[in-house]
This record gives sequence, structure tokens and C-alpha cells, in this order.
Amino acid sequence: MSETVTIDAPPAAPKPPTPFYRDLAVQVLAGVALGVLVGNYAPSVGRHTQFLGDIFIHLIQMVVGLIIFCTVTHGIASVRDLGKVGRIAVRALVYFEVITTAALIIGLVVVNVLHPGSGVHIDLSHNGGAGTAPAKSEGFDDFLVGLVPTSAVQAFAQGDILQVLVFSVLFACGLASLGERSAPVLELVGTVQKTLFWIIGKVMRIAPLAAFGAIGYTVSKYGLGTLTSLGKLIGVFYLIVLLFFLLVLWPVSRYAGVSLLKVLRYFRAELLLVLGTSSSESVFPQLTSKLERLGVEQSVVGLVLPTAYSFNHDGTCLYFASVSVFLAQATGTDLGWQAQIGLLLILLLTSKGGAGVSGSAIAVLALTLSSTHKIPVDSIALVLGIHSILSAAFVFTNIAGNCVATLVVGKWENAIDRVRLHKELDAGFTTAA
Repeated sequence: MSETVTIDAPPAAPKPPTPFYRDLAVQVLAGVALGVLVGNYAPSVGRHTQFLGDIFIHLIQMVVGLIIFCTVTHGIASVRDLGKVGRIAVRALVYFEVITTAALIIGLVVVNVLHPGSGVHIDLSHNGGAGTAPAKSEGFDDFLVGLVPTSAVQAFAQGDILQVLVFSVLFACGLASLGERSAPVLELVGTVQKTLFWIIGKVMRIAPLAAFGAIGYTVSKYGLGTLTSLGKLIGVFYLIVLLFFLLVLWPVSRYAGVSLLKVLRYFRAELLLVLGTSSSESVFPQLTSKLERLGVEQSVVGLVLPTAYSFNHDGTCLYFASVSVFLAQATGTDLGWQAQIGLLLILLLTSKGGAGVSGSAIAVLALTLSSTHKIPVDSIALVLGIHSILSAAFVFTNIAGNCVATLVVGKWENAIDRVRLHKELDAGFTTAA
């Protein structure tokens, strides 16, 4: 009887490591550094580079509403368990409210202790105090009405994330109620989602140029020297951000069973990108893809991450709290602890539903100041010159906070492949073959 001899196939040759210069994070960092150099040493050139960042953000905005719709719809309708959807939503919203409240408290305490605005004496009484065009103050009932779009098409056209989210959840619940009859539509939504991610993949190739253009314009317009007078506020704000990472995100990450440093390393390309563009929308598709790759169920990612973009603005809350009190100190506005508690309550409302686009925080800050009826809205002009520097830090914090939030809710729902999670985090993100 003949004997079958099995010849083992030779082991596959290991894939050569990707050159460091092809890493998107390295390319974005290089773009930021080049933008600083051009903006500082060739400002006449830097003033004409903003269009690179604007084009990039417009390309992202072009599809982000549809991506949120597809992600939420596919995530919820695939579950077909509306009880689970409601449980995830409630848990996520409770988490968001607790964490953003902690952020506001940290911001208020530190800025009161260090008094960054005490050395600035600005008299705006000749401007009528509240400014020439104060923002309209909205009550809670107006906020609730604003959640519901008068037209779904209008919500997508205006890029209102909250309204898009409300429509997407309703559409997904209706689709889930159809059972097996929803399969063709669900397949179509999944195909559209993959198509949009392909577009984003191509757009991301110009991310280093976008970072270069945005930073180059900022430095050329305001210069490095003009930041000296407001350097204390910048230092205090970055200290506040650091404290938030140490006192809130680090222990919360430990509770979720992950290392915060490994999470930041895994999302390093997206975090570096928002440093240049100050736009959290620009990385939403990549965050969705990476969180699912970490082993978080699509149903959790599809509901928690888009909701976090509207309700979990950790960094923006730090910004609102610190800058509001700074402007009160700079203008000599008497803002006692009772008034600051009222400010905190106002911020808990006005900080929700931001668009996540660079510059939107200024509009919400104006709304917040006008709601206090004390801090002059015109005083916002004091921080316009350093807003880009501050926004880089708070958008960075928003992204990190949203990633941690998704992991925490995933833990509560037992919706994470723990083996895959730790394997991916230990290895660090590498481009899929």
C-alpha cells in the first residue's frame, strides 16, 4: 500500500513593513509642521492656503450626513430588537451627560483658580455691553422643537446632525419593524455605506494638504507673536484638557478594560488630522470603520458614535466653561459661584447638537454669553485670534472622548469581541490589505 506523503507549503513571506512616510499620521504631522513654517516665514503665501482645508472639509461634509444615515439605519435595522436599541440609547445619553458635566466642572474650577483673564482689562461699555448682534437665547422647548426637521431633505442639506440623527433613528425603527421584508432595503443601505466609505478613503489622501493649508493660513493671519498676550489662556486651557484626560478619560478607559494610551495610538491618524482641520466631521467615517475593526458590534457603533457627535462634546464643554469665565474676568464682569452654576446649566443645554465643524463653537459661545445676560457678547473678539489653537485641543478631546464612550457602552452591552479588541490595540492600527 502506497504511503501518501504530505509536503508542507513553505511559510508565506512576512509582509514588509510600511515605510513610515506612507503613514497618514506622519503625513498629516508633516503637513502641520510645513504649514507653521510657511505661515510664519512666508505669510504672503500662507494667506492663500486656506482653500486647501476648506475643500477637504467640504468634501467630507458632502457625504457625512448620508454616512450617518446609513450607519444608524444599518446598525439599528440589523438588530431588529427595538428594546435593545432603546437600552443602548438611554445608556449612552446618561454616560454623555455625566461626562460632559464633569468636563464643565473641571473647566470652571481650574479657570477660577488660575484667573487667566485677571490681567486683561477690557471696557466694552461703549458697545452697549452685550454687543451689536447678540445671539438669540433658546429655551428647552425651542431645543426640543429644533430636534425634529420640517423636511428630511432640509436636514441633510443644512448638515444638521441632530435632525439627521432623529430622522435616521425613525427610519431605521420603521425598517426594523418590517422584519424580513426589509432585507432588500437593508442590503441597499449597506452598499451605499460602502460606496461612501470608498469616497472617504480617496478624500483622505489629501488630508496632509488640508492640514498644511489650514495651519498655514492661521499662522500667516495671526502670527506667532500675536499669541503672546493670550498665551496664559492657551496654557490654562491645555492644562484643563490634560486634567480631563487624567481625571476622567484615563479612569473611564481603565473601567472599560482598555489602555487610554493604546486607544490614542490606534486613532492617531484621526487625532492628528483634527489638530490641523479642527473639524470632527472629517474623521467620522474612519472612526466608524476602526471601532468596528476593534470588535465593537455594528449596532453599538451605529447608534452611539453619531449620537456622541451631538451630545458628547467633552472638549467643547471644556472650551465653553474656560473661555466664558475668562471673558468675564477680562471684562470685569462679576460672575459669582451662583451665576457660574447657572452658566453650567446653560452650557449643558447649549453644548448639545453642535455641528462639529470648525467655527461652530464661536456661534454657540455667542449664544451662551447672551443667555447669561452678563458677559458681553462683543468680548468674543478677544479669543478669535487664538480660537484655532484652542479648537485644535477641544476637537482632539471630543474625538478621544467619543471613542472611549463607544467602548464603554459596548462593554455595558457585552457587544465587544475582547480578544479582537486587545489584539488590535496591542498591534496598533495598520492599513488593511
